[in-house]
Amino acid sequence: MSKKLYIINGPNLNLLGTREPQKYGNLSLDKIKSLCNEKCNYHKLDLNFFQSNIEGELISEIHKAIDDGYGIIINAGALTHTSIGLLDALNMFKGPKIELHITNIYARENFRHKSYISPVVNGIIAGFGFNSYLHAIDAIKNLIED
Repeated sequence: MSKKLYIINGPNLNLLGTREPQKYGNLSLDKIKSLCNEKCNYHKLDLNFFQSNIEGELISEIHKAIDDGYGIIINAGALTHTSIGLLDALNMFKGPKIELHITNIYARENFRHKSYISPVVNGIIAGFGFNSYLHAIDAIKNLIED
């Protein structure tokens, strides 16, 4: 496999499966990673799946993608709505980028309606639960091939 796809997950996503399952579902992040790996294998993409609760570590992972990534899918969690640092880092990555949310952020609290990272991504996938990840992989594969 030669095309590395970075899936970057932000704060609190390590608690998926137990954190508010009525909103986020019952699947753990490890299970989602496994499903993503299967989908990436199907598309002949090399998966780099990363999660951190620390903004600087997320930025460092985006910097790694600048060197060897073909695409980034980012679920920045709450940092979506606050981080200019993530915006700047994503802006430096020239390949395709997708912003991902498990829930429909526009059906939630008003502060979640503003995304700092949306202006520098190719598209947003939100509201499909864990399937948001699988839809994003399909979408990024199409963007990589264009």
